Amino acid sequence: MSEETSQVMGDSAERQFAEEIADQVESFLIALRAIGAGGDSGSAVPLLLLEVSQVLLAGARLGAQRDFEPRQEYQPDVGPEADVDDLRLRLADMLGDADTYSFVFDPYAPEIVVSQLSDDLTAIAADLENGLRHYRRGDADEALWWWQFSYVSNWGNLAGAALNALLTVVSHDRLDTEFSGEEEDLAVAEEILEGDAAL
Repeated sequence: MSEETSQVMGDSAERQFAEEIADQVESFLIALRAIGAGGDSGSAVPLLLLEVSQVLLAGARLGAQRDFEPRQEYQPDVGPEADVDDLRLRLADMLGDADTYSFVFDPYAPEIVVSQLSDDLTAIAADLENGLRHYRRGDADEALWWWQFSYVSNWGNLAGAALNALLTVVSHDRLDTEFSGEEEDLAVAEEILEGDAAL
């Protein structure tokens, strides 16, 4: 196989990979906006857990690849960043008390960070959307470089922390159920103890 043929096959595989990542990114962005517009906090957290899990798969795939290199020294201008303020406010309102959480940003230099899920989810969206704009302009190389770089430097960590927070909310909801017969059991236990004391 000639070096030129190998290069063409490599470019083809890279384009296919960029298309797959773009599809996952676009799916996450559409779902995040739909969840934010839904207004149902009961279903929002499990759906966010699902979407963050899926976009983290895209990030893990990016992290496992060789380092992508941009063709230019400076990032091409693809216009203004997406306005995510309205989405952030809607998510914050929907999540309520569950919005604020804490996490360790770097487990090798542990320091507790207090953040908001609404802030972090929209920061992830902004990073992903920036790469998607490069991809839609036909610049797959720049898109892959940006998605990979921003995953390693920012959104991967935020998504991991958000995933843990969302899973914690779901876990508490599923596991912290109050036992309905607790009062009756306490009354029976007190009667037993009183009977033992009388003996």
